[in-house]
Amino acid sequence: MAIDRPRSAWGAVAGAVAAGVWALQQPLDQRVFGVRYDDTELLGKLVTRGAAWPAAGLALHLVNGAAFGAVYAGVVAPRLRLPPWARGPAAGLGEHLGSWPLVLVTDRLHPARAELPTLGTDPWAFAQATWRHVLFGTILGELERRLNAEPDEEPPTHQHVGSSNGHGNIEHAMTVPGS
Repeated sequence: MAIDRPRSAWGAVAGAVAAGVWALQQPLDQRVFGVRYDDTELLGKLVTRGAAWPAAGLALHLVNGAAFGAVYAGVVAPRLRLPPWARGPAAGLGEHLGSWPLVLVTDRLHPARAELPTLGTDPWAFAQATWRHVLFGTILGELERRLNAEPDEEPPTHQHVGSSNGHGNIEHAMTVPGS
């Protein structure tokens, strides 16, 4: 299985952008879902408990998005038998459903578990994470599709610029009505 490096690189860019949008919108979805769940906090406090956790968490979140985007673009998207608009959201939801059970481990073993909301048994946290993954996947899929768009295979063989006879085509000027 060969990996298309340029395609994966653009996928990494798309994944980092999608992860950035995810992080920026978290305060809004926290209000909507009523859950104080913040992925950058979860990641940042995994590596540091000091004042640097927001920067560390955002960096890890962007790197995760970039890594997912690279794999998505280079391996997953070309093999998904879905319409192009559905590939990103499907990949995002697949990742969500596959990784959600790990929050049960996080709830018990995370170094900052006393400072974080319990997620594994909260249906609103699951719904919030579902929203985030759909948003991420939609942005990733569309941006990656545009960044990796194939140029037109062949330029048009004949491009009609126009004619001065008012008909737009010389054949129309030579036709006799009724024949």
